[in-house]
Amino acid sequence: MVIFKKPILSVLLAIACSFTAVATSVNDTIKTSEANHSEAPEAHAAKGEHHESGDIKSEIKAHINHHVLDSHDFTLFSDDEAGTHFGFPLPVILWDNGVHIFSSAKFDHGHAVAESNGNYYAIGHHDGKIYKTDAKGTLNEDATGHITNERPLDFSITKSVLSIILVALIMFLLFRSLAKSYARNGGVAAGAGRIFEPLVLYVRDEIAIPNIGHKHHRKYMGYLLTIFFFILFLNLFGLTPLGINVTGNITITFSLAILTFLITNLTANKYYWGHIFWMPGVPYAMRIVLAPIELLGVVIKPFSLMIRLYANIFAGHIVLMSIIGLMFIFKSWIGSSLSLALAFVLSILEILVAFLQAYIFTMLSALYFGAAVEEHHHEEGHH
Repeated sequence: MVIFKKPILSVLLAIACSFTAVATSVNDTIKTSEANHSEAPEAHAAKGEHHESGDIKSEIKAHINHHVLDSHDFTLFSDDEAGTHFGFPLPVILWDNGVHIFSSAKFDHGHAVAESNGNYYAIGHHDGKIYKTDAKGTLNEDATGHITNERPLDFSITKSVLSIILVALIMFLLFRSLAKSYARNGGVAAGAGRIFEPLVLYVRDEIAIPNIGHKHHRKYMGYLLTIFFFILFLNLFGLTPLGINVTGNITITFSLAILTFLITNLTANKYYWGHIFWMPGVPYAMRIVLAPIELLGVVIKPFSLMIRLYANIFAGHIVLMSIIGLMFIFKSWIGSSLSLALAFVLSILEILVAFLQAYIFTMLSALYFGAAVEEHHHEEGHH
């Protein structure tokens, strides 16, 4: 395989531009916060802003928390000094004694109260969720700082949901063109989809067949390919300065793990369940002891899938943003240069992590499927 210089330079340039965009965003937030702290407290109350402290570390932490949270608008970049945001609002869909549909622009990026059919709603400053409130936007908190207001059922198209829809559309168009090129050219790939043909073959030949077997692997290939490229594309989009953190959201990884759990157990044969409840090759007394342990393992397997993907992606976002934030803490060309270099190296590593986490989730899913459809073995083979 020949590696050309131009693609490498393009990738490095893209990563450098991403650093510039993220660092600029952090810098704008800090400048705005410093300006806001010089205002009177009454001005902060009028804007609905809350600051725990005026130090730069708190502002960086707030920006990082905002970056990893989902939101009801898609902001490409902001000019916080002028108070303008460049992006577009997303539809808010709530169920609260009826359906309420309105634009997230009513929230004014969390600074205003939205009214719908006589009901008032506000976005929590700490978690980005929608709460029912009054016309003044009152949000009550308990001793731990959690908002106690009632929450309506939220079916909104958030930034994460929009990202999932875009990834699904990209996957459909890419692999539709790849499938058509196979039919049109006699099994020869063509078009943009051919870039991903080696990965498709890798999933089949190195993940599905070795773990599931030639006999059963085909019925799982659709799911394995979908889950691999779905996680991969979302992970790669998360490395852009758009603030997309879909696979770093535990509700998303929970949903993916549940799919693997359901497919594994709904397609399992009788030997799989027999191995769990009446393990062959061990004394009868031990089978009674091992049965609940094996049954617990059925639940632990998808739980480990959920936590592994969530923790690695979420931690990567936190660490990378923290290192970029160090540039504004050091405020010197030596410290900032070291932080930039470290962040650059970490981003290269995060690209590897994006592929690795997609591979691990797909490989473990295939491993569970293989165990579910494994053919019967004689008991003497277990001794």
